[in-house]
Amino acid sequence: MTSAPAPELYIGLMSGTSLDGVDAVLADLSGPRCVVLGHHAAPFDAATRAELLALNTPGTNELHRAALAANALARSYAHAVHALLAQHGRPATTVRAVGAHGQTVRHRPGEFDGTGYTLQLGNPALLAELTGITVVADFRSRDVAAGGQGAPLVPAFHQHMFGQPDQGLLVLNIGGIANLSVLDAKGGVLGFDCGPGNALMDHWCQQHTGQPFDRDGAWAACGQVLPDLLVSLLGEPFLQQPPPKSTGRDLFNPQWLQERLQRFGPVPPENVQATLTELTASACAASVSSYQKQSRHLAVCGGGAYNRHLMARLQALLPGLQVETTEAHGLPPLQVEAAAFAWLARQTLYGLPGNLPNATGARGARVLGGIYPA
Repeated sequence: MTSAPAPELYIGLMSGTSLDGVDAVLADLSGPRCVVLGHHAAPFDAATRAELLALNTPGTNELHRAALAANALARSYAHAVHALLAQHGRPATTVRAVGAHGQTVRHRPGEFDGTGYTLQLGNPALLAELTGITVVADFRSRDVAAGGQGAPLVPAFHQHMFGQPDQGLLVLNIGGIANLSVLDAKGGVLGFDCGPGNALMDHWCQQHTGQPFDRDGAWAACGQVLPDLLVSLLGEPFLQQPPPKSTGRDLFNPQWLQERLQRFGPVPPENVQATLTELTASACAASVSSYQKQSRHLAVCGGGAYNRHLMARLQALLPGLQVETTEAHGLPPLQVEAAAFAWLARQTLYGLPGNLPNATGARGARVLGGIYPA
């Protein structure tokens, strides 16, 4: 009898555009599929979150502030790593590497000089120093250097984790921004950003209720969708662009929303929340509808998977699909992106590509990220 391979442990760290905190997973990547052994979620403290949010838009003394925010983020990441290892009784020496996405504060690929840039804060050198584990980071910049969008990077992992012979699957990640992976039955993969996910809904909820997010979409469900406002929001040119495409808080931010709200008189805030939820549902459904022939199932991950009202709206807009969460396919929604960066770290250490040109538009497959030895 052949013995099972020895565990090959990696940690993945993800703090996305929702800016709600850090998700950390401990993953065994020794087999044909990623096996998540543990998950730890840690919210950002208020000061760190506020500074990271402020750095998404131009301001004063940015270089100094960004450097210190990167240090703070590295410390938050290190605390998450230590907590995760303590929960599962694993010493740091058993972990091959940490894949740390960092916090995106600017994402402008292909702009300005033709190359543009994407910027994730995180100070991986400090993270390696604090954890004693090799860190792989800065995954997106090589794809941008190769003419790509630098996003989304998760479709390759979605194929690794959820791909099945002769079966297609649509995977929708609803974080701060929403992105879609199309896994066809022949092994082909396509991916792109759909538009806003939770970012605008969370902002509006925080501003008007003081809550970090609209739990279950209950507040939105109490409101009425404003048709004229929805048409205005859906008129954003990005939403009509063909893939490959990516976006972020550079576009879909509070200022973008306020500019459009100014065209309307005072409106009940719950109606705006209902309209923002419908914006996310409509933008995602429009993206998905072009690929409905690829699968009968839409697997949703990210925080949006727990918004019952949003999930119900997706199901109503996509009656030909079974809308479910990735839990039905073996991985809970809040673990998917962090697991993806554990897997991407392994790809980098083995000298294997992590991007998919069909998803990002890069000139070819590239090994992603930089390595910061323990």
